[in-house]
Amino acid sequence: MQITHGPVPLLHDYLLQAARELPDKVALVCMQQRVTYGELDARSNALAHSLAAAGVERGDRVVVFADNTVETVISFWAALKANAVACIVNPLTKSDKLSYLLDDCRPAALITDMHIHSVFAEPARACSHLRCVIISGIIDDAKPAGLPNARRWDDAIAGGDRASPPVRTCIDNDLAAIIYTSGSTGDPKGVMLTHRNMLTACTSIASYLELQEDEVILGVLPLAFDYGLYQMLMAFRSGARLVLERSFTFPAQILNLMVAEGVTGFPGVPTIFSILAELKSLKDYDLSKIRYVTNTAAALPEKHILMLRDIFPAARIYSMYGLTECKRCTYLPPKDIARKPSSVGIAIPNTEMWIVDEDGNKVAPGTVGQLVIRGATVMKGYWEKPESTARKLKPGPLPGEQVLYTGDYCRMDEEGYLYFVGRMDDIIKSRGEKVAPKEVENMLMNIPGVKEAAVIGVPDEILGQAVKAFVVLEEGITMTEKQLQKECQSRLENFMVPKYIVAVQSLPKTDTGKIKKTGLT
Repeated sequence: MQITHGPVPLLHDYLLQAARELPDKVALVCMQQRVTYGELDARSNALAHSLAAAGVERGDRVVVFADNTVETVISFWAALKANAVACIVNPLTKSDKLSYLLDDCRPAALITDMHIHSVFAEPARACSHLRCVIISGIIDDAKPAGLPNARRWDDAIAGGDRASPPVRTCIDNDLAAIIYTSGSTGDPKGVMLTHRNMLTACTSIASYLELQEDEVILGVLPLAFDYGLYQMLMAFRSGARLVLERSFTFPAQILNLMVAEGVTGFPGVPTIFSILAELKSLKDYDLSKIRYVTNTAAALPEKHILMLRDIFPAARIYSMYGLTECKRCTYLPPKDIARKPSSVGIAIPNTEMWIVDEDGNKVAPGTVGQLVIRGATVMKGYWEKPESTARKLKPGPLPGEQVLYTGDYCRMDEEGYLYFVGRMDDIIKSRGEKVAPKEVENMLMNIPGVKEAAVIGVPDEILGQAVKAFVVLEEGITMTEKQLQKECQSRLENFMVPKYIVAVQSLPKTDTGKIKKTGLT
């Protein structure tokens, strides 16, 4: 599909144009439903009119508290068409956190599902800003007790104009979405992203992934997670098909679906790749249609690179790095993965990056410092958190501009390839030296038999902080702490060797599958 836009392109032009040019093409496969671009466009138009009729105005927030479903996809596009700001919240969120989010962003509308009524009912009742609550999955006409402004999903999409969306009043500098960070180190912060931010990110990422109209992209990551959301955005930008599932919990079921649908794009995270590595029957699946595999956050461990190249010999493997505040920072071109396996690559197209010391001065190649990102993907700031915003967004090289200080320690080689060292907040100070947990974790992950690893600092009277490692061993593997210590001593500098190593059955994780270190002691 050739992308063309009007004079002011907005994010939902992706769906509008795909529906105009490919109305009968299946855009979404989700829980045995197959929905075309034309159908998605019509239903989201109707829902957008219902939102507008309920009083949702330009710039109002619409919270979508739901799983990876057809309704969630429709709701995201409907919020944009209603000139509002979409905020997808993971359905695993508990009531107290949902209350915090509703109090924080003060939405005009909440779209959710009846099966999580016990979670959203009280927070929704307490939120005085809600003008409407739209609930899918209501079997009869009864409204949830105490929610007089609640409507059934079927009613909300039945009465509105399906032929066209409400009158467009936004420009590309308006907010398109608020994506809440996980809040592992404090209260969640809402990352404000404009239409321009998200359009720029999609264009940049789609260009280096070489996305095509015949792409079939797997989506098993939550749409509430930016990595998951962008799979939908980039699929619809290309006129491709999105195969949306709730998770990778049942890998055999997902692999069968991948084969049946002819999936060509496989976005994953280390947790998913660890599951794949343990599947004895993996070779039984014909995954030859996979064209590319992506990973984000830190660089892939070498064992995962080797495993992915073995499973997907014809696929391009992309190791990538980014953060919600600018979506994506770097990607490692597949041709370089053997040459620079521990790198997260070069700056994505239309983005600049450099590394600074504690005084904000640029550093020489090979020197560890804080990564700075400049480009149109950089967020507007944190929702109503000016102090937190000021710590991240600072004056750039040109008058009046702001650049993103990521809070991540990195280094860059002479060729401009980036190496992630660690989060500044995570750095362990032991024996007067700075230890990056990620570096120790990567080493542990490359020990045969280690499935997952997490490293933290713990108080120590002599060392200041001692390095403590938690490891999950692969099924059937037995290793003692002494054996693991010996491996560490042969691979790490002395001050980086963990003082304590604990083998555990599993590691606590966030809703998006990242290891949650706040649960480790």
